This record gives sequence, structure tokens and C-alpha cells, in this order.
Amino acid sequence: MIPIEYDIIVFKEDNTYVAYCPELDISSCGQDIQQAKEMLKTAVRLFVEEAEKMGTLEDILEESRYKKDSAGRWIPPKLVATELVTAY
Repeated sequence: MIPIEYDIIVFKEDNTYVAYCPELDISSCGQDIQQAKEMLKTAVRLFVEEAEKMGTLEDILEESRYKKDSAGRWIPPKLVATELVTAY
């Protein structure tokens, strides 16, 4: 499996913690923050493995705005800010 970097955003829904990878639009959940993050890592790993097997991983990464650097590594789009706002 090729190494893929990604962001993890964790939020709480009632008594469940949800870990979300915005670059790949994948999420998972757990009973605490650490479990949610570990479950997400597993989900991303399985997703990447299956996409590699199907031969679609490069297309998926390009559609997700990943860029390949000169060394052939996939660089994710950078999450630069988050903000809580109120809509009126």
C-alpha cells in the first residue's frame, strides 16, 4: 500500500465520537476520540487497499486534489482553517 497523508477531524454526536477525513470523504466512529481515530485509520487503509486492487487509486487521489511530487509521493490538499459560525 502506498502511504497516504490525510487530516482527521473529530466531532461528537450525542455519545459517539465521529472521525472524518475531508480529503477522501471517509468517516468512522467510536466510543471515545482515540477509538474513533483508530477506526478511521482502518477505514482509510481498507479504502486505499481496495482502490489499489481495482486500479482506481490514482484517479481517486487526483479527483480529491492530491498532487504527486517529484519523488512520486502523493501530497494532500492542505486544511488551512476551520471556523464555527452562526447563520442568520
